Amino acid sequence: MKNFKSKINSPFKRILVSLLITVIFGGIYFYMKLPALNFQNEGFYGFIILLCIVFSVSMIIFQGYSAYSVRDYVEHNRKKLAIPFAIIILSLAVMIIGSLAGWVVIRARSYAKLMPLDTGDFASEVSEINWNQIPLLDEDSANNLANRKLGELSDLVSQFEVNNASAQINYKGNPVRVNYLNYSDFFKWWSNRKMGIPAYIRIDMRSQEVTVVRLEEGIKYSPSEYFNRKLIRHLRFQYPTLMFDDVNFEIDDDGTPYWIASVLTRKIGLFNGSDIKGAVLVNAVTGESQYYNIKDVPSWVDRVYSSSLIVQQYDYYGKYHNGFWNSMFGQKDCTETTDGFNYIAQNDDVWLYTGITSVTGDRGNIGFILVNQRTKEAHYYSCAGAEEYSAASSAEGAVQQFSYNATFPLLLNISDQPTYFMALKDAAGLVKMYAMVNVQQYQIVATGNSVSDCQQKYHQLLIDNQILTDEEEAKPQEDMEKHTGRIEEIRSADIDGNTIYYIRLEKGNVYYTVSAKERPMAVILNTGDTITVSCYPSDETIIAAEDLEIS
Repeated sequence: MKNFKSKINSPFKRILVSLLITVIFGGIYFYMKLPALNFQNEGFYGFIILLCIVFSVSMIIFQGYSAYSVRDYVEHNRKKLAIPFAIIILSLAVMIIGSLAGWVVIRARSYAKLMPLDTGDFASEVSEINWNQIPLLDEDSANNLANRKLGELSDLVSQFEVNNASAQINYKGNPVRVNYLNYSDFFKWWSNRKMGIPAYIRIDMRSQEVTVVRLEEGIKYSPSEYFNRKLIRHLRFQYPTLMFDDVNFEIDDDGTPYWIASVLTRKIGLFNGSDIKGAVLVNAVTGESQYYNIKDVPSWVDRVYSSSLIVQQYDYYGKYHNGFWNSMFGQKDCTETTDGFNYIAQNDDVWLYTGITSVTGDRGNIGFILVNQRTKEAHYYSCAGAEEYSAASSAEGAVQQFSYNATFPLLLNISDQPTYFMALKDAAGLVKMYAMVNVQQYQIVATGNSVSDCQQKYHQLLIDNQILTDEEEAKPQEDMEKHTGRIEEIRSADIDGNTIYYIRLEKGNVYYTVSAKERPMAVILNTGDTITVSCYPSDETIIAAEDLEIS
């Protein structure tokens, strides 16, 4: 057998050079892949094994080849590389044992306990929402508005693009979505990197107003950055041992942009039972960051627990709270979340809503859950009724002549009745109408051109179906305001075959909308006529009139 002599004859030098190569390789790998240096992270053990392999291969190459047979050569190297070989075996053993310790077959009840769940009363615990705070847009519609707005800005549209991964948050008491911008490509980043991303887009889910918020200093840390300013790399270098779940974009009460990075922990075995133990808040402009334990996260933060994690934890509870074998065979009292979820703004927090149904896959809900996305406070409400997509189909069927598509339902408390609320959109994705469907009796469907119109029809249907009596007829959240004055300006527009009049009174800058179909007297109005308009309080410049009187 031929021998190969290495140029590095000293064993100490061979070890030193091999270690140097391993460190260089490990540094490059860590910079590119960014594994968390945490014993609860499977990737950490893979990283250790890879380093041991690189070191071993380097040692084999640099010590040369000198043996009478392959067997002798292998035996010789096995003795020389006993330490890295032992580390590899130990790492593999830890991974196998750690995974088995979290095996759902033997730890099913531990999985079920990941989400503490209280049973609540919907009517008393979920307040009736102010009509001015109902989010009228879904995520797709909000993203479309953001993209259209960016297209109007010549200084931004050629350099940046809208990232559609927006989260619904509360901002000054209003439901909004905030979309951050990405660099269009590497060259756009190169030419703008000193200034950073100069703005973000805020969409009011209630008024549908889109605002481009310009920043005095641009966003320097984001997912579309390169090198050390790339957000996940910036986080990893500051917190090398933390495991991160979702990283989402939010703004504080002053409009300052932040990244909220949820920090993972494992509660079952070594690698299973993912949960959140805290969050890192990163100032998107300066890069300054601070870690908070989950109980200390500032109240303006709306999302720490991701939607996917909340759904996963409830599904564990629904399947395994009576044990693993019950989930496989008897399936007594086994439940799961429905396919979809939405959000409810309540008490300055965002709560995830999703329906609960039987694992047997029927088309009805047996209840639903609300989960606070900041604290994971979770409530279950028993309420047999239609699941969300059945309710959406009912709403679409009520206006089937228009072929509108319903958005995923939003759960509201209307007159102490769990009610699905949804927007109805045309083929272009534009909101045309609104619908309300009673959860327990989903044949009760009301539609309207405005939210208030839809609400009034829905309340009347509740009375007609003896769910409410005339004395119990729903009261509005706020008393309607009355405005009396002379008409200074009147305009009209045809919307879906209905003539809508826009009326402005003297010394006013608000237009009151009146449907000729609902208020035929609007047709005979002229400039100079004195009228009284009733409407719900609003800060908007266009307000739907609930009643109209000619003086």
